[in-house]
Amino acid sequence: MRVSQLLRVLTLGLTLGLAACSDKSSGKEDADASRPVLVAPIRYLAQSQAREFVAQIRPRIESDLGFRVPGKVTKRLVEVGQRVKAGDVLALLDEGDLKLQKEQADAEFAASKVALQQAGADETRAEKLKHDGWVAQAALDRARAAGKEARGRNQRAARAVELARNNLDYAKLRADADGVVTATSVESGQVVAAGAPAIRLAHSGELEALVALPETFAKDAGTGEAKLFLWSAPEKLYAAKLRELSPAADPATRNFAARFSVPGADGAIALGMSATLRIVKPGAKPEIAAPLSALFNQGDGSSLWRVDAENKLELVPVSVLRYESGVAIVSGPLKDGDSIVVLGVHKLQAGQKVRTLAQRM
Repeated sequence: MRVSQLLRVLTLGLTLGLAACSDKSSGKEDADASRPVLVAPIRYLAQSQAREFVAQIRPRIESDLGFRVPGKVTKRLVEVGQRVKAGDVLALLDEGDLKLQKEQADAEFAASKVALQQAGADETRAEKLKHDGWVAQAALDRARAAGKEARGRNQRAARAVELARNNLDYAKLRADADGVVTATSVESGQVVAAGAPAIRLAHSGELEALVALPETFAKDAGTGEAKLFLWSAPEKLYAAKLRELSPAADPATRNFAARFSVPGADGAIALGMSATLRIVKPGAKPEIAAPLSALFNQGDGSSLWRVDAENKLELVPVSVLRYESGVAIVSGPLKDGDSIVVLGVHKLQAGQKVRTLAQRM
């Protein structure tokens, strides 16, 4: 019994000793092992910052047409969406009173012509009598004054006839250019004042994109490259150029209204269509584009793991300028060509030795 117990004690001690040696050997091997990490080199590249804005297709010129004389609308000849040509009649006014004014002007003009003929004859007769010595100079002066007054009345009556003729023609509202009717605000039987908007006409020709730009981007809108694509046809791009920028912001939205001309517009673009305007700022400064998976944040700001010349990890704080598709644009104490860890950053420690596996960014 004593011999067997002694053998058991010796066997247990030997086992424990071998286990301790094995643990020490394993810990030393783990300490010497290097963790493999996926790295990529830092590259400073010019990042073109682009912004997109919702746009609406509008005509270059859109005007409200109105009658130049007051009156009662007898007929509206066009509907919204109808295309018209310059000179086409769009609406009519009642011409009754205007015709009476024209007749009155014609009668006054006829009377002035008779008075002018009589005054001319009196002036000729007075000049002959004065030459023969039968009348005094005062009589000749009165005849000449009467003739001058008659000529003035005749000229005034002629202008009145012309004005009455124009007013009668103004009873027909005509299109002043080729285009399409976008709005109507009069109906038959309605009495309108002179100059009141009756029909809105969008002129044919160049189209524009109307957008609202924020304060931070308005000053750079004219310097960047602008492209436009329709929501109904996003595969086709149109060049755009800033034509007009409002000098004051909208009091409600604090945005600046801007109009971009679309010189290459084709039949696919129609008035009122929705589109997207993309503006790329020129002269971008070199910046770092790091994968989102490379960012590490312990609660005190974003950082990147940099691998030094001895393959040890160093935590480098960075500032995130903005986020883009799949990457973050950052700035920090990094040099062009530095290697950063791009995967598994939450399982690393500062000073840890690693084995790098290269990947192109």
